[in-house]
Amino acid sequence: MTRGRNVEDPSILQMALVGYEIERQKIDDKIRELRSQLKGKRINSPAGAGLETNHSPVKRVLSAAARRRIAAAQRKRWAEHRRLKKLAAKAH
Repeated sequence: MTRGRNVEDPSILQMALVGYEIERQKIDDKIRELRSQLKGKRINSPAGAGLETNHSPVKRVLSAAARRRIAAAQRKRWAEHRRLKKLAAKAH
């Protein structure tokens, strides 16, 4: 290739385009294969990953009793945390 040759030579651009189209077809085939393997399976995708699923996210609903149990357990954990913190402060 000579120096300063115009990079916009139509034959080179055509060959590059054909190469990229072949690569894109390979990638599309692989995507189709992976989607067929995942069909019917739930997946957790990271936010913004671009994965499309056929279902909308389901919001979990807790009963009032369950919320009370969780709140009581959390209060118990915090009470234990404060108790240990108080003991550590007395030790110093």
